[in-house]
Amino acid sequence: MKPTVMVAALLLLAAGTQASEVYKTTDNQGRPIYTDKPQSLPAERIGVQTSTTDPAEAQRRYDDEMKQIASTDAAAAATAARSADAQKARELSEEDRAKRCQDARQRYESYLTARRLYEPGGAEGERRYLSDAEIDAARTDAKRLVDEFCSGP
Repeated sequence: MKPTVMVAALLLLAAGTQASEVYKTTDNQGRPIYTDKPQSLPAERIGVQTSTTDPAEAQRRYDDEMKQIASTDAAAAATAARSADAQKARELSEEDRAKRCQDARQRYESYLTARRLYEPGGAEGERRYLSDAEIDAARTDAKRLVDEFCSGP
């Protein structure tokens, strides 16, 4: 229930503390009109039961319902946030996977076309060239990475 509707309902309940007579008449189009002061006779008097409303009790019920609505809204917001986070993670995963696939393909192609492969050495500018067995192992590893990142999930 919307808060404005609830406040209006509470005000109507609080306004019902005074008993009054209610009459039912019909207008020229035949629609019923309910009023406490009929403008035309005959008007049918309708018995309306009224009771007083405890404002403190009404406020307590209103506060309880507002807390319930707030908790429901918070739960819905948390669910929506988790869903959005999951979707973003999937998108990032797909983007990350595509980037890794591209990097793996470039590395594999460079390993296939390179005559000699090397690793950087300990000192600046030093290189350690790989043996034929190490080159084959590096190419196999690069191919495995291409297969891993470029294949479907």
